[in-house]
Amino acid sequence: QLHLTMSEKNELTKSLEMVQKELQEKESEMKREMSENKDRLLQAAKEHHDALTEANRKNEVKIEACQDKMNLLEHFISSQKLEIEHLKSNKEELSNSLKEANETLGELLKAKVR
Repeated sequence: QLHLTMSEKNELTKSLEMVQKELQEKESEMKREMSENKDRLLQAAKEHHDALTEANRKNEVKIEACQDKMNLLEHFISSQKLEIEHLKSNKEELSNSLKEANETLGELLKAKVR
């Protein structure tokens, strides 16, 4: 009986050792996989960050170009407004000169008729 019990104990011990070894192997494999997953996640996060940084840089360049264009257009509009005012003023002067010339012509014609 003792011999049988000792034999069973040895078998159970071997079985336990095998199970412990399997568990250690699985644990090692899981740790390795976790490490690989962590590395992939960090790489993906870095790539995402780099892509966002590049997109932001491109957007800033576009915004700056648009602001420059807007400033040029605002300057152009201001100069066009000044030109319009200048032309209105010239038109007014020409209208007054024409009116005076017509009045003078009218007076000269009346004087000629007399």
